[in-house]
Amino acid sequence: MPATTDSRHILSRFDQALTDLRADLLRMASLCEQNFSTAARALATRDEDLCNRVIADDEEVDTLEKKIDAEGISIITRFQPVAHDFRSVFSTMKAATDLERVSDQAVSIARRAKRLLHSLELPETRMLEPLFTTAAGLLRDSIRAFAEENQELGESLKQRDRELDRLQHEFIERITRRMEEDAVNAQGYLDLVLIVRMIERVGDHAVNIGEDSVYAISARDIRHQGDPAP
Repeated sequence: MPATTDSRHILSRFDQALTDLRADLLRMASLCEQNFSTAARALATRDEDLCNRVIADDEEVDTLEKKIDAEGISIITRFQPVAHDFRSVFSTMKAATDLERVSDQAVSIARRAKRLLHSLELPETRMLEPLFTTAAGLLRDSIRAFAEENQELGESLKQRDRELDRLQHEFIERITRRMEEDAVNAQGYLDLVLIVRMIERVGDHAVNIGEDSVYAISARDIRHQGDPAP
């Protein structure tokens, strides 16, 4: 009987540790979504206060990433989980890394937006709105796939990310032509090119999180499947 009681106690502590780990990841995900959305709004509205908010809020994201890493290592060390439980912990730690990088991209966008405030608004800035919307949708659904263990949704993100890639290429081609036509605003156009690349990277991180969710559920590694040959 004591052995059974001890086993139940250990299982209960393990379940609680997993619950806490996932709760921290979802908190981190919410902050990253918010930071990315705020960065988009800061650029669209030319609001320096919003830019500064994104930069300041990144500190909490960094703190949560460190906490999730420490919790994950502690769970693996203390409980030595196997199979699905191990994959869940491992994938959560990987997802936290991608989320932290999403927040880093939001900060970089905010910093570039602050630079753009020192000159007149370029009309092409408005062309970034559909890219922000597409990337935000990918990020939102990647988090939902992970939280709900929705394998189908996780697998769908890579194909959807190709649309974001297409939009990025079209935007860069247009801005490159504008730089040739309007050398005076070349620095501003360069900032927009860098911003669109940051948006595209958010889509890539969302795809990674979707792949992590599939691995956690089924142990299938779908990375690089369907990627074009070099």
